Amino acid sequence: MNRFEETKKAGLFGMIGNLFLLIIKASVGFLFKSQAMIADAANSAGDIFASLMTFVGNKIASEPQDNSHNFGHGKAEYIFSMLISISMILVSFKLLYDSIYTLIYGSSLTFSWFLVIVCIITIITKFMLFLYTHRLAKKYHNILLEANQKDHRNDCIVTTFTLISVLLTLVGIYWFDGIVGIGISVWICLTGCKIFLESYNVLMDISIDDKTAELILDLAHHYKEIQKIDKIASTPVGYQYIVVLTIYVDGNMSTFESHNLADQLEKDACNLEKIYKAVVHVNPIAI
Repeated sequence: MNRFEETKKAGLFGMIGNLFLLIIKASVGFLFKSQAMIADAANSAGDIFASLMTFVGNKIASEPQDNSHNFGHGKAEYIFSMLISISMILVSFKLLYDSIYTLIYGSSLTFSWFLVIVCIITIITKFMLFLYTHRLAKKYHNILLEANQKDHRNDCIVTTFTLISVLLTLVGIYWFDGIVGIGISVWICLTGCKIFLESYNVLMDISIDDKTAELILDLAHHYKEIQKIDKIASTPVGYQYIVVLTIYVDGNMSTFESHNLADQLEKDACNLEKIYKAVVHVNPIAI
């Protein structure tokens, strides 16, 4: 199964899992007036949107290159991951307001073992989704999957704190419910900002990372005919990059030999995982 098919599958699993969690969290949260659980339910609603954006963004990004988009549609991943991040930030502000209000004016949380059961179900479900998306994100370096992976991981942590706040009501501690709601909202906001910046950098044509640039230079240094190498220029196309490199060779080398050398270096560079296309320009140099 290829990169896009696996991402599509992860998006569908995410939507199904988060819809299930939204229903049980919202039902129990409003029934027993738990601000932390209501915040968790709103987070699940945002997760459904994130999974939907993963599904749609992946579908667009999987479209091959055409006359209108010569380098494919890979940047769709980053456009939709940015939409996910914006939705997370907006949700976090609403949750922050509600949680502060609860902290100031008091919580009306009523303890129930249903709240405990929902927390446990959420933690198990989200942990399984985290393991699944973590494996795929690591394998394919897909920002949509990385955004979902972080979302699932964060949910495991914040729901654990929700569980703690529910259990503390057994000993008469109710203020912790509002504190947890605030913590959840801040966590969501920070995660959203991080995803936003990562997407923004790619859409603004951030340069290739130093490690990959060094790998390209190492490939060039393997050719004894190359006398000098200019700095690499690059631009992202989705999760990969187009790189432009100028090399200098003996001015007495034939045009055929120098271009053959450039073609071979381009092929070597394109074997690297992050390289979509390599363009090598040849200049003569006096020896």
